[in-house]
Amino acid sequence: MIRKRTPVPAAMVSRYFDAFLELLVAERGVSANTLSAYRRDLEDVAVYLAGGKTDSARGVLDGATTEDLRGYLKHLDGRGMTAGTAARRLSALRQFYRFLYADGLRADDPTAILESPRQGRPLPKIISEGDVAELLRVAEQSKSADGLRLCAMVELCYATGMRVSELVGLPLAAVQRDPEFLIVRGKGNKERMVPLSGPSRDAVRCYLSVREAFLPEGTTSPHLFPGRGGKHLSRQRFFQMLKDLAEKAGLDRRKVSPHVLRHAFATHLLHHDADLRSVQQMLGHADISTTQIYTHVLDERMRRLVTEHHPLARHQAG
Repeated sequence: MIRKRTPVPAAMVSRYFDAFLELLVAERGVSANTLSAYRRDLEDVAVYLAGGKTDSARGVLDGATTEDLRGYLKHLDGRGMTAGTAARRLSALRQFYRFLYADGLRADDPTAILESPRQGRPLPKIISEGDVAELLRVAEQSKSADGLRLCAMVELCYATGMRVSELVGLPLAAVQRDPEFLIVRGKGNKERMVPLSGPSRDAVRCYLSVREAFLPEGTTSPHLFPGRGGKHLSRQRFFQMLKDLAEKAGLDRRKVSPHVLRHAFATHLLHHDADLRSVQQMLGHADISTTQIYTHVLDERMRRLVTEHHPLARHQAG
């Protein structure tokens, strides 16, 4: 039986928890979403170590032993957690204890000899070029303000490979001069430049003509896609809009999401002979090893290149 997670105040997790989070922001520029993920992960460990009694969880992480944490990983396995989830929790723990050790707040690092859960690297979920074309075709049919906004968002998502948080957070200034390139601010507040396709620029221009429909009368917003209360449109709202669009296009709504469009962007580029380094830069991956997960689409292309161009292959064919 999976126990429902009980929220734990930060002070009850560790005396140094807030300092740890501040360090992540200062040195790595992590986002608010990432900070929330660290908080949830470490709270879950604290509740386990305290035997489920949140009122006795104060500082329990600070003194945890290697065996305590190994027991927690076994506990996750017993709860049916995936190896990926367990590995993410262990990553949060490693960073927390390295922080304590580096600052002299602990004499050792209890995660130093812990083995990471074994996990296969899943292939990214993608949809075909035909499915994307159908999504865009259906999106373009509606000439209402809502329809033009959705069309612009889908075009931008697929044309640039942006993360959904990057998409909804785009500033209006990024597109006001009909740019051929878009400056995207990604993880760690790092900027990257991504070229815009003709259709995506056209879709944005059409949307800008009706953008004021989404603003309360007499107000302005710095966001390209304004939402409620002066904020930008939420990720959850775009997620739902995309699901509804997939259903209208006759696609399985469970297989369509903003992240699937990001995967499709990368995979389709590689399929059409883009080089891996360029795709890495456009996706905003810090390490090319992250981008290499998409190279499964190159297998058939490499076989074709060998068959068609290798001297021995040509000799055998003749």
